[in-house]
Amino acid sequence: MQSDTKKRVGILRGGTGGYYKSSLQRGGDVIAHILEKLGDKYKPIDILIDKDYLWHVNGLPVVASDLMHQVDVVWNLTHPSFSNILTSLSIPNIGTSSFASSLENSRDMLREHIKKINLLMPRSIVLPVYQEDFDGPLDKYAIKKAKEVFNKFSSPWIVKSFTPDESMGIHLTQTFGELAQAIQDGVNHNKSILIEEFISGKPAAVHSILGFRGENVYVLLPENSSIEQAGFTTTEKEKIITLAKDLHQHLNAKNYLKTDFILHPRRGFFITNIEFIPDLRMGSHLEKSCESIGAQMHNVVEHILEGAI
Repeated sequence: MQSDTKKRVGILRGGTGGYYKSSLQRGGDVIAHILEKLGDKYKPIDILIDKDYLWHVNGLPVVASDLMHQVDVVWNLTHPSFSNILTSLSIPNIGTSSFASSLENSRDMLREHIKKINLLMPRSIVLPVYQEDFDGPLDKYAIKKAKEVFNKFSSPWIVKSFTPDESMGIHLTQTFGELAQAIQDGVNHNKSILIEEFISGKPAAVHSILGFRGENVYVLLPENSSIEQAGFTTTEKEKIITLAKDLHQHLNAKNYLKTDFILHPRRGFFITNIEFIPDLRMGSHLEKSCESIGAQMHNVVEHILEGAI
């Protein structure tokens, strides 16, 4: 297909705060995927918002209204507020709603919201980024926070960075001393820390896509996956599909949702994580899930793009 007939897909990334770094990576993944797998139909256009809120297209400064003549659709990988700007300019766009983003970034909000459809989450505490002037000496701080966790829910505990951070490991701690030490490790990485009760059971990661293959919400539940390896029964698999569809609709996920479940032998299904942006990296869980049902990851991407244009 000639370049002038390709649909122009703006990839919006950057912004400020915690979205900046993650959106650069995710946006780069989307650009690379479109170039490699869908380059005959779509032309990716890199749109960067720098830390001073200045917009750039392929490195050149622009104002947001200029995009009306440069793109057919924009995939927003940064803060949801930028989608509001695009919508006000009548530019078709893909992105996470402000409400969904709030749920993704607040365990407490998500926990309360999914109670309405009788879903559970592990109990947890989020520790803000440590500030020595405010929080005091690190060793005393770690012990104080470990006591707070200990009094709220029993071991074992999972301790990890609240936001994805490959440099910080995930600690599974059994004792008070291990918990305090893991908190210190999190502080050393200068991150907010998520401490969560460990739920033992059978894990399942499930992708749901709005309108895919003619279904209102299509759930990718491949047989050759962790779901099969975990030994779920047919009834349990059917339950997972139902829960994934219910959650997708309850969260009002626009295009895509990934849900991580754990089935505890006595307490039932728990949700441990949600994501609204597909992982388009080679070898990702989404890629493997698509292949297991006879699809390719770019089929999902094209479906999302065409749904917005």
